[in-house]
This record gives sequence, structure tokens and C-alpha cells, in this order.
Amino acid sequence: MSFFAGLLIGVVVGISLIVVFVRSENARSTRRSALATTIAAFARMTVEDSKKLLAPEYYPSWVVFSQRQKLTWLNAHLTKIWPYVNEAASELIKANVEPILEQYRPMVLSSLSFSKFTLGTVAPQFTGVSIIEDGSEGITMELEMNWDGNPSIILDIKTRLGVGLPVQVKNLAFTGVFRLIFKPLVPEFPCFGAVSFSLRHKKQMDFTLKVVGGDISAIPGVADALESTIRDAVEDSITWPVRKVIPILPGDYSDLELKPVGTLEVKLVQAQGLTNKDIIGKSDPFAELHIRPLRNRTKTSKVINNDLNPIWNEHFEFVVEDISTQHLTVKIYDDEGLQAAELLGCAQVQLCQLEPGKVKDVWIKLVKDLDLQRDNKDRGKVHLELLYCPYGMENGFTNPFTSNFTMTSLEKVLKNGDTENGDLGNKKRTVIIRGVLSVTVISAEDLPPTDLLGKADPFVVLTMKKTGMKNSTRVVNENLNPVWNQTFDFVVEDGLHDMLVVEVYDHDTFGKDYMGRCILTLTRVILEGEYKDCFPLDGAKSGKLNLNLKWMAQPIYRDS
Repeated sequence: MSFFAGLLIGVVVGISLIVVFVRSENARSTRRSALATTIAAFARMTVEDSKKLLAPEYYPSWVVFSQRQKLTWLNAHLTKIWPYVNEAASELIKANVEPILEQYRPMVLSSLSFSKFTLGTVAPQFTGVSIIEDGSEGITMELEMNWDGNPSIILDIKTRLGVGLPVQVKNLAFTGVFRLIFKPLVPEFPCFGAVSFSLRHKKQMDFTLKVVGGDISAIPGVADALESTIRDAVEDSITWPVRKVIPILPGDYSDLELKPVGTLEVKLVQAQGLTNKDIIGKSDPFAELHIRPLRNRTKTSKVINNDLNPIWNEHFEFVVEDISTQHLTVKIYDDEGLQAAELLGCAQVQLCQLEPGKVKDVWIKLVKDLDLQRDNKDRGKVHLELLYCPYGMENGFTNPFTSNFTMTSLEKVLKNGDTENGDLGNKKRTVIIRGVLSVTVISAEDLPPTDLLGKADPFVVLTMKKTGMKNSTRVVNENLNPVWNQTFDFVVEDGLHDMLVVEVYDHDTFGKDYMGRCILTLTRVILEGEYKDCFPLDGAKSGKLNLNLKWMAQPIYRDS
């Protein structure tokens, strides 16, 4: 490892240890002396020196080192001073985590607290380090860490029935990446004003729960509830984008703390080609969506019974805290009634791919596991409409439904105005997007043949899903590329929650044969006013429909 890279890592480790030791009220002089050598190494470092350490041109041509480096020397030193770190950090962690455990305490328990908390005798092992260049006026470092620890953690729990139990957390195995942010850089020792730390990525966290002197499974539901509580507490207390800010020099560092930056509007439209998990009938799918996997921030759709191509058309709203790193996760399950639901597939959307203020229509392939690089099995796909609305864009971001309202979501608006009594007040209103949808069925191309002569007698059925209103085109005999050019008008009472289902059938003397369909939300036509597009037929080997949609709005506003 080069001298310069080693020096930079030494700075980080030194400051991190200073934070732990100084924050402990019982810090001893022996701990301070253990840091003397590290402090001396960077005592003369200036802000310009710290910036140069990150610049490639600062190094001689013969200095070559990878972005991630093994930290054998660091692990050796950490092992030596671990008893002191354990003593100082245990009390800090206990004091910070205990209120969060109480916040997520399951309903089956009346109280939940630590009776004992130490990190044990086994020090974590750092396996790599990297510098993140994000263009900000600071230094961001990520440290990979593995820990097969032997902590002594005992939770005191009391059930609603008055039964008290000491529950031990055992067999802890953890793998993750910690992020350290040194910001702002300043021209005085130690070259930065504050350090922020966060668990950037939690790759693995396994543990077991055991009642001291008993079996936790004797009380149904407690083990699962406790495990969920612990994972929620870790997610909500330290997992990115949550970060803990520790001032090193006097100053106001509130701008470094976690703050919401906008909202994400999600319309869960439909899914197609889901895996069938039922022996009799078909799967009963529902979806769970989240940005941060906390119980109170996870949204759940309704269950669609016995359907591998479910249509939900449900709207959800999420708080966004870091557009550059966060993502939307969608997991689709098969509802099993009283038993645990079975995962059918999952998908993710990086929020940095969204353009603020523009609706993005996406189809995403479902995979078995988001951490697997390859999953070639067809598990179906999910259809989403996404709209990212940053805070502070009100001046240049108006509601396309009406110029008199500022858009904050696809469904709700806030308006300041005079009340009936003449007083100026704030009213929350629900927008009912009422209007007339005009659909022109222009033509179809490359329809699949349905009769023995390789032809078909196609016609199209248009249905508004919410109201059930229907219209049909004429039949075009013996033609796989029919032209209709027929226009139909639908009075739509609530455009944001309705859908247009366009189905193609083959006319037969004794009935009709299904050929395929396409399902359209009205979001795009409401935003654009009118558009023409070519839509592939779902459920058909080939074929697509040419449609023209036009919207004539008549919005209604109702006070709520």
C-alpha cells in the first residue's frame, strides 16, 4: 500500500477512534496515549493537503494502487485496541438504539429494553476501502466490514400477559459497507468540521434469538416480532440515507443531517406472466413497494385472486431522501391466506433515472433475488408509472391538469384562496379529473391467424375498466392488417383512477376468439392532451394496434 493511501486511511481511522473515545464520559488517559502516534501523523495536514491526497496527479507516476485495498495492518491495530472501543462504543450504541427499539416495539409486548449490551471480544475485520468522488466539498470514504462477533446482548421483554423474559441475541454475523463523510473541509486541524457515518449497504445480517434458560418458540409470534423490530431499528437508526453527524469543530452542521428532498408518485398498473405457485387454480398476487424497507413506509396493494396477469391500477406516494442513491423496490407475492405469502418476483428502479416533473412509464422484468447478477428464468414483468416531484420546484413546475393549481402529486393539490367568508385560508382539495376520452382505432398490423386458411375476421372491443362502458368496431373479414378508422367517445368521471382496456377478437359464426389486448392508463393522455402510438398486443404471438387518444378535460374540485 502506498504511503499516501496509508496516510489518508490513518486519518480516517484516527478521527473515527477519536470520536468514540472523546464521546465516552469515562475515557481514560491510556486511551488517549494509544492515539498519540496517529494524531502526530496528520497534525500538520492542511485542507489543501487533504484535497491533494484525492487527486491522481498528486502521485508520482510509479505509484500505483487499486481503488480497494486490503487493510491487514488496520485490522491488526483494531484488534489491539478493541477492548477500549468496546467499552466506549457499547454505552453509546445502547443509548441510541434503545429508543428506536421502543418506537418499533411489537404490539404483543408491553416493554422492550436492554439489560446488557457489550460488543464482545471479537473485533470486526475491514476488507476494503474506497474513496467516493461525488464533486462535493468533502471527503467520502467507504469501508467494507465483516464481523462474526460474540456480543453479549440481552433484551428484557414483557408480554401483554405480564410474562417477563430475558432474550439473548446470539450468533451474530454481519457483512456491510460503512460510509464516512468528512465535511466541511476547513483550514485548521483536523481539516474538517464534522464526520458523518452511515451503514451504506447491509449485505448480510444474521442472528438468532434465545430465551435465557428457555425456548422462545414457546410464545407464538414473539420471535418473528422481535426479529422484525431489530431489523427495523437497524434500518431506521443508521442505514443510508440516515446518517449520524458528530461535530468535531464548533459550528452548525444541520445541513448534513437527513432531510426529505421530494416525493415519488407511483402508479402500480399491472403485471404479466407471473409464475403460478398454486396446484389448483392460479396464484393470488399482491405487491409490496418501498424505498426504505420500514414497516410504516412499505405500501401494499390489494390481492387479485386467481390471476397471473393482475391489474391493480393503484397509486402510492413515497418520501425521497437521496435521489442519487435510493431506489424503489417492488416485490410481488402469492397470497396464501393464513400462511406466509410466497415471493413470485421482485424488481428495482433507480430514482436517479427519473426526470423531475415527468411521468415515466416502465415495464420491469421480475427476478428471484435482487442481489443475483443472473436470473434467466421468465418470472413475468410489472408495469409502473413514476413521477418524481422535488421540493422547491413550485415556481417552474405547474399542474398540467390546470394552470391555476400547483402539482404536488397525481391525485392531490394544495390551493391558497378565499373562503366563502372572505378569509384567506389553506384548503386541501381532491382533484376529480373528469372529461371526455376520444379514442380512434386506426388499424392493426401483423395479427396472428386464427382459421385454417391463415386469416382472421378481427374486431376491437374498448372498455373503460372502472365504469364498464364498452364500444366495438366493425368486423373486417379475412384480414390480418385491418383498417378501421373508427372513433369512440367515453365520458370519464375520474381519469386518474380509470383505465382503457382494448381487446382484439376474431369474429366467428358461433361466438368470438380472443386474440390479445393492450391496457392503457389515462395519465399520458391527460398530461399531453392528445397522442398517437402503436401498442403491441399482450397475450398474442404477434400483432400491434395503432390508436389515437385525445382528452378534453372538465376537472372538478372537492374540498376535503
